[in-house]
Amino acid sequence: MNAVKKAAFCLVAAGLLFGTLSCSKKNAEKSEKKVKIGIAKIVQHVALDSVEQGIIDYLAENGVEAEYDLQNANGDVNTAAQIALKYKDEKVDVAVGIATPVALALANTIKDIPVVFGTITDPLGAGLVTTLEHGEGNVTGMSDAIPTEQHIEMFKEIAGIKTLGYIYTSNEANSISSLELVKNACQKFGISLVTQAITNSSEVKQAAETIIDRVDGIYLTTDNTVFSALSSLIQVFDKARKPIFSGDVTGAMAGGCAIASGFNYYKAGRATGEMVLQILNGKKPSEMAVRFMTEPEDFDLLFDLDAAKKCGITIPEKYLNAASMIFENGKLTQK
Repeated sequence: MNAVKKAAFCLVAAGLLFGTLSCSKKNAEKSEKKVKIGIAKIVQHVALDSVEQGIIDYLAENGVEAEYDLQNANGDVNTAAQIALKYKDEKVDVAVGIATPVALALANTIKDIPVVFGTITDPLGAGLVTTLEHGEGNVTGMSDAIPTEQHIEMFKEIAGIKTLGYIYTSNEANSISSLELVKNACQKFGISLVTQAITNSSEVKQAAETIIDRVDGIYLTTDNTVFSALSSLIQVFDKARKPIFSGDVTGAMAGGCAIASGFNYYKAGRATGEMVLQILNGKKPSEMAVRFMTEPEDFDLLFDLDAAKKCGITIPEKYLNAASMIFENGKLTQK
């Protein structure tokens, strides 16, 4: 090889090497870049906190390096709207809304960024999607619909409920949808229903005191406003020695609810995280069906034997054998 050819070869080789190093550097920078994920919830309580943690844990376990913007609307729809604007301005990679008011705020405000809703009782009724078969534009997510009819049937069998109490948030779409399910179940099983509407968590205790003398027990669906003040409701029903059936097991794990049946909210968070991961990997929300928690291992059944005893209720052996959690003598045992 003459000197000219040798010099040219060296220049080409150097150029290729430089190009390879430059591409490698760019790829490394790209892979090291953190994605930004906004997660907003309507209020802070143990179930919604568990959803949030489940999302974060699932993504971390699957190698996602994320910067999180965690927000709490404190039960205020105006704050939820402000959070949505914040995520839009920040151009987060994915915006997650936990509970209906926040999810609606995100979906109505953000049109060019994927929006994933978590734990929405009735996504169709809320107007987040028009079908459960696939997402709507940039919006998809998971539902926390619970088997209300089966719950009320079990409550009647175990506690002999003849008149059921139900407190709901009148300005939340999911609560209105749940109310209709409760009404239908009570009608089917010949149970009288006493309802009390609220608009914020500060009204929960007063609502419980308003109905306590007219009911045999109370059924709680996944109403976030009610659960954010669960301790005050438990206080009223505990004093009256009347049972509580909770459709949210997570919120009942500290005691006070004689019966609790529902899916595990931490697992629901992980399922939501799985949907977020699919979107980060390139899947479009419009291609993803609304997800439901339907597997037996997703559900928990809890009996608080302390609360049941105080209410004069004996839990049948068949249900105790099926329980995944027992609360007794002030202590929770998980099977």
